[in-house]
Amino acid sequence: EVQLVESGGGLVQSGGSLRLSCAASGFTGFTFEHYVIGWFRQVPGKEREGVSLISPGGGATYYANSVKGRFTISSDNAKNTVYLQMDSLKPEDTATYYCAAGLERTTRADLVDYWGQGTQVTVSS
Repeated sequence: EVQLVESGGGLVQSGGSLRLSCAASGFTGFTFEHYVIGWFRQVPGKEREGVSLISPGGGATYYANSVKGRFTISSDNAKNTVYLQMDSLKPEDTATYYCAAGLERTTRADLVDYWGQGTQVTVSS
């Protein structure tokens, strides 16, 4: 079974930067390059929303409008790791960020196959 381990969350001031990492392992049959890897975020009382996706096999990316121009997703296929560089952070970016993996390119949380444990990002004003 695919395992996803996130790291890199923390507390940062508004306008600051953080980089999240998601290390993936446990692939059988399908490889890292076959999956779509992404980041979702969730605040208490709200649905989990898709923030950014990447297809490591071809490099295609997706960004939610709320983060476009501020966040950059990338992958290191040799390390089976996906990164989310978050710049110009705003207080409204405060959330638990989850790494997600699936064979379908989707921002619907109910269609994701695998989840990481989540990492907290807090942006102070």
